[in-house]
Amino acid sequence: MSTIIYPSPIFGPVHSRRLGVSLGVNLMPGDGKVCSFDCIYCECGFNADYRPHAKRPTREEVRTALSDVLRQRHKNGEPLDVITFAGNGEPTGHPDFPAIIDDTIEIRNRFFPEAKVSVLSNATYIYKENIREALMKVDNNIQKLDTVNAAYIEKVDRPVSSSYDVEDVVKNLMSFQGHVIIQTMFMTGDYHGESVDNTTEEYVAPWLDAVKKIAPQQVMIYTIDRETPAHGLRKATPEVLDNIKSRVEAIGISCQASY
Repeated sequence: MSTIIYPSPIFGPVHSRRLGVSLGVNLMPGDGKVCSFDCIYCECGFNADYRPHAKRPTREEVRTALSDVLRQRHKNGEPLDVITFAGNGEPTGHPDFPAIIDDTIEIRNRFFPEAKVSVLSNATYIYKENIREALMKVDNNIQKLDTVNAAYIEKVDRPVSSSYDVEDVVKNLMSFQGHVIIQTMFMTGDYHGESVDNTTEEYVAPWLDAVKKIAPQQVMIYTIDRETPAHGLRKATPEVLDNIKSRVEAIGISCQASY
């Protein structure tokens, strides 16, 4: 299996299917994975297989590294569309996440004022007020919602905390009052002999109802693009994604599909 473990605190830039030329910020250790989900489709592998030995980067380390990279790119005239918090685990789990967001916006404004700041999150920490406040400051507050089916989430997203409640997550997503982008992975196939197909009406209709309640600025739907740690997973077809995209747009919400 080809697993991707990202350097820390800065990696890339990479060309994102959804965001363009993206400079990554990884707030987790650079030698392993630390995440509040343990998704069976994660390109970084399963949590248990990649326990890190290094520590998370400090706020100061992130600030210095980001400033150095942006200063150099600006000097060289190299393009940049977005600074994206992603990497080897949930970025909002870093204890200094709100302060790091403030630092990032200040540095961005100095060197690349037109670049966007994006956060790719699994929404496990948005119950915290200070996390929500920080996310309200970024350009692209991208939050995962693969389904509203609790059994599917336990089987596929596999939250580390037993207190995860998707109904609470939806309520917290609603509290952003539209300043949020919903990101959803659609796929088919099976895992341990059980179907993981969330493209059927049983899953899509309730998910659409939740999206309508959340009223995000945009929805991003996508499917498997890289090798996954679990075998038996399959890409959703472009036809299926296009159909879901049309249904999102029919309720008045912009939708982007990545195949």
